[in-house]
Amino acid sequence: MQVTNKQLSEREQEILRLVATGASNKEIAKELYISTNTVKVHLRNIFSKIGVNSRTEAAMYAVNFGIVPGAKPAGEADLSTSADEPERKSRLRSFVAWSAVVIAVLLGFAGLLTVIRNQAPETGSNNPTLTTALQRWEVKASMPTARYGFAAAAYENQIYAIGGETDEGVVGKVERYDPGSDLWESQSEKPLAVSDVAGAVIGGKIYVPGGRLPSGDLTDALEIYDPREDSWDLGSNLPVPLSAYALTAFEGRLYLFGGWDGEKYLEFVYEFDPVVDEWKEKTPMHTARGYSGAGVSGNSIFVFGGINESGLLDVNEVYLPSQDTGDGKAWANLSPLPGERYAMGVTSVADIFYLFGGTDNSISPIYALEYQPQTDTWREFENENTVDKPLLQPGTVTLGTQIYIFGGQLDESVIDHNLAYKAIYTVVLPITR
Repeated sequence: MQVTNKQLSEREQEILRLVATGASNKEIAKELYISTNTVKVHLRNIFSKIGVNSRTEAAMYAVNFGIVPGAKPAGEADLSTSADEPERKSRLRSFVAWSAVVIAVLLGFAGLLTVIRNQAPETGSNNPTLTTALQRWEVKASMPTARYGFAAAAYENQIYAIGGETDEGVVGKVERYDPGSDLWESQSEKPLAVSDVAGAVIGGKIYVPGGRLPSGDLTDALEIYDPREDSWDLGSNLPVPLSAYALTAFEGRLYLFGGWDGEKYLEFVYEFDPVVDEWKEKTPMHTARGYSGAGVSGNSIFVFGGINESGLLDVNEVYLPSQDTGDGKAWANLSPLPGERYAMGVTSVADIFYLFGGTDNSISPIYALEYQPQTDTWREFENENTVDKPLLQPGTVTLGTQIYIFGGQLDESVIDHNLAYKAIYTVVLPITR
């Protein structure tokens, strides 16, 4: 089947053009100000439409059909190189053959990695050999400032901790962690000291809305940090002063869920468009709550747990921004958490969510949770002994296959711990000729 360029949307052609240049999903996401998950969804659609199974085939399609600027579409012969055509075809066949070998190996890796990830010690596991062999947990350099309730974000392989509360009170400190050197470094302070906040990255900048001030009052200010310039700027104020909300970035926009307005927990959802610097109210959640966690998988945003006037929550609701037309179809309930939980760290690796810390007001260990949206299933697993206690409001971010859990409040003490958890292991397989 021959597919014309008209059957590909403008965004799909743009992504295909970048694929043909050799850009990775992360580089494409950065270039187009969208998430890597969204890039993956577009690629699946593109591959299906043009009938290919690999990036190499997609790149060849882009060249043949003139999607790449300057490339000659199929059928336009270059007579000056006709004598070299047999050699060129030979090289191309060799390249495709080796590409097939590499893809097969990578597919083998994918299957093996899935097995290894699923063999992580589950609740009650007494397999010390496996635990030691995988060495999933590693203690890293402690934070210079012990705190909790701060905004945590990752940008260009650096991790940022912004604001939060220390033993002395609410602060505006900004500290950057470099996993490569295992060192922390102070950055320009946030103009407004706040706690009970979250941060999200869009277009190379970290957005931190609202928060609780040192006075105990709430703010509606949106402050924006530029890591490249180590400088701060202001965006449009939130519709209402808020703290203890859940926040994530999706398709170049911020999505803020619930939170505390000083009197009650809210079910409101706000979307911020940085291009027009504007907040919009969207379809509210089914459940009012604060201190929940949010993250993106595919075209959906998941909001986990939290607390409201009725107590702790185990709710798991999914939001589809593309279906938010005001008819009530944007939200759906999925499998609840294994137990009520709030104030935990939430992040994802390869479209699988991980929840660390938080509390369910019990004296039993707080096991880490793994949630697979594809199957709507939960799994508990044991974790490093610091994280299996009620660790409230830690910073939790992902870099590659590594998850970093740092800071938080443990047994009413503010801590500076910094732990790394390897969610997926890379295994090197020998290749013989």
